[in-house]
Amino acid sequence: MTKNKEKLLLHVCCGVCGAWIPKMLSEKFEVSLYFFNPNIWPKEEYERRLDATKKAVENLGIEVMEGEYSEADWLSAVADFKDEPEGGKRCEACFDFRLAETARFAKENDFDWFASTLTVGRNKKAEIINPIGEKWAEKFGISFFIADFKKGGGQAKTDEESKRLGLYRQNYCGCIYSLRRD
Repeated sequence: MTKNKEKLLLHVCCGVCGAWIPKMLSEKFEVSLYFFNPNIWPKEEYERRLDATKKAVENLGIEVMEGEYSEADWLSAVADFKDEPEGGKRCEACFDFRLAETARFAKENDFDWFASTLTVGRNKKAEIINPIGEKWAEKFGISFFIADFKKGGGQAKTDEESKRLGLYRQNYCGCIYSLRRD
């Protein structure tokens, strides 16, 4: 008799990030994706990224759940850091906001674990993201999958798979502030 896989909720921010990581994690977990990204601006860009995320996993039988597009809540969460450069305190506040909601959603929907694809981004630091995930895991009483998905060839695998699938590739992080050319 085979043991059922534990359920993992994977926060994903775009199709590119959703191209390889869910497939890889599915070897160990029953994976569902959670698209919670009220930071993405404008709304049309948000929709393009959501559509690409769905396309990335359509042949894998992985469910994509969409969180609320609460732009006003996100703007409030990062308001004190709106003038920070890309990669600074604003990004940490953004990660915190999105991972808190992912942990809450995972716990309320009976997932065993949660994780995020954020660490696959070349400018996203696992040493910042993972402790935030651990903090929310402890608060909600759920496990957080610690990873740096860009390591061990992960970023190259993500890029290859997203190109193979012909996924939309964005040219900025997502928020209105990341569009500034500091």
